[in-house]
Amino acid sequence: MSAEEQDAVIAALTPVVDGIVATLGSFCEVVVHDFRRPENSVVAIAGSVTGRAVGGSMSEIGMGLLARGDEATDELNYVTRTPSGKLLKSSTMLLRDPSGTVFGALCVNVDITAVNQAHALIGELAGVTGATAVPTTTFGNDIDSVVDAIVDSHQLRQNKQWSELSRDERLGLFRSLDEQGVFAVRGAAQHVAERLGISRASAYNYLARARNGPEGSVPDGSAPTRTDQDGVHS
Repeated sequence: MSAEEQDAVIAALTPVVDGIVATLGSFCEVVVHDFRRPENSVVAIAGSVTGRAVGGSMSEIGMGLLARGDEATDELNYVTRTPSGKLLKSSTMLLRDPSGTVFGALCVNVDITAVNQAHALIGELAGVTGATAVPTTTFGNDIDSVVDAIVDSHQLRQNKQWSELSRDERLGLFRSLDEQGVFAVRGAAQHVAERLGISRASAYNYLARARNGPEGSVPDGSAPTRTDQDGVHS
């Protein structure tokens, strides 16, 4: 399927998002994503559950699918929480051409916050408990905010600053970021470097080592202070 044919599929779905939201109501949001431009993947959207607009970026879920490429599968009926506290039930259905190439997705997000609160209240009245932790997912118009959230969540789980991480932990961080599709985004290596307080060259070295094993060249210093040509401290 040519790029023009892929464009035609995406264009055909544009009026569909309005129809679904008109049917399901204001608690629903439907989004068409174009994976060929992850920084501005939102090409059509109806509803305002996540506050995004046309030209917005893909979420952490979308970036993970992007990283898996054509091996990705539909994600159906998963539950996440937005940073603002909304509880969402979502489905992400991939768009493929006849050869199996993934080039986009149709996503449905339903705000079930009120339903969940009612369920919890009924559970308390009935004497039944069983709260389940729900992962927080960042949705944003700016891809940098999504990248920041992914990097920050890794640091929170480690409970350490970059300078305190061992070499294996640093490689594990870059490997995990890569698996989540962070480095499929244009300019992500520079942004990650700035977030971690290291040079872009160091970020590329760690990424190469994480992808290729021991062949990469990775700086040893845990807290070097020089500044490279980019002006990013490493």
